[in-house]
Amino acid sequence: MKDEKSIRALIQLIDDPDENIYEQVRDRLLSYGSNAIPFLENSWEDEDYGLIFQTRIERIIHEIQIEDVKTSLQDWSNSTEKDLLKGAIIVAKFQYPGLNESEIQDAFQKIRKDIWLELNPKQTAFEQVKIFNHILFGTYNFHGDSKHFHSPMNSLINSVMESKKGNPLSLSLIYSILAQSLEIPIYGVNLPNHFILAYMDENGASLFLPEKNEFGVLFYINPFSKGSILDSKSIKDFLDGLHLPYDRSYFEPCSNTSILKRMLTNLISSFQAVGNVEKVEELTTLRAILD
Repeated sequence: MKDEKSIRALIQLIDDPDENIYEQVRDRLLSYGSNAIPFLENSWEDEDYGLIFQTRIERIIHEIQIEDVKTSLQDWSNSTEKDLLKGAIIVAKFQYPGLNESEIQDAFQKIRKDIWLELNPKQTAFEQVKIFNHILFGTYNFHGDSKHFHSPMNSLINSVMESKKGNPLSLSLIYSILAQSLEIPIYGVNLPNHFILAYMDENGASLFLPEKNEFGVLFYINPFSKGSILDSKSIKDFLDGLHLPYDRSYFEPCSNTSILKRMLTNLISSFQAVGNVEKVEELTTLRAILD
C-alpha cells in the first residue's frame, strides 16, 4: 500500500516542466521496477495531462521493461542450465514484453506430443528425422521465410511459433529444442551466413558409413530447407563458396549462449536495415551481457 501511494504521487509529477525534477521522478519510478508498470499504464489510459505526460510515461515503461530483459538475460547467462527456450523467450520479450510464456510452452508441448506418438526405439536416426520433418514441415507447416528473410519477426520465438515461418536460426532452434526434449541428440551448428543442425553420433553408427565424420556427427539437417539431410562435404562446399577455412566451429555443435548471441545479432541487423538506432543500441547492450 505504501509503495502504491508513492508511485501514484510520483506519477502526478511526471509532466513537471523542471527537467531536474522529472529526472528524479523518473529515477524513483525506475527503482520500483515492474511493480510501477500497472499504475503507469492506467495513468496513460485514464489521465489527460497532454502529450509530454503520455510520452514520458511511455518512455519510463519502456525503460523498466528493458531493464527487466537485461536482468533476466543476466540471470540466464549466470545459470548452469541455460535453457534454450527460456533464453529465446527472454529475447522475444525485448519486442513483446507482455507475451504469454505459457502459450509458447503449450505450443511446444503439443508439437512434442505429436512427434513422440510417432517415435519408437527401433527407428534409425534417419527415420526419426523423417518423422520430425513430417510433423514440423508437413503437419504444422513450418517453413523458411525467404520473402522477408531479414524481418525481425523471424527471430522472435513467439512470432515464429504463431506464423510458422522463420529464418534458419529460429527454425533450427525450434527443431533442436523439440529433439532434445525427446532425448534425441540434435544440436545447433553456427555456420557463417546460415544455421543448421547436427545429429550427433552417440552410438558409433558412423563407423558403418562410407564417409567418416571427424567431428562426431552422424549427419547434418537444414531446417530452412524442410529438414533436408547434409553431410560434411556439403558444408565444405558451402564454405568454399564463401572462401572460408574449414574451422571446427562450422562442423560441431555450438553452445546455447552462442545461439542467443546469434539471435541478437540477427535482430541488430534487422533493425539496422530499417534505421532504428535506438533498438540497435539496446540490442547491442543485451548482446554484450552474453560476452
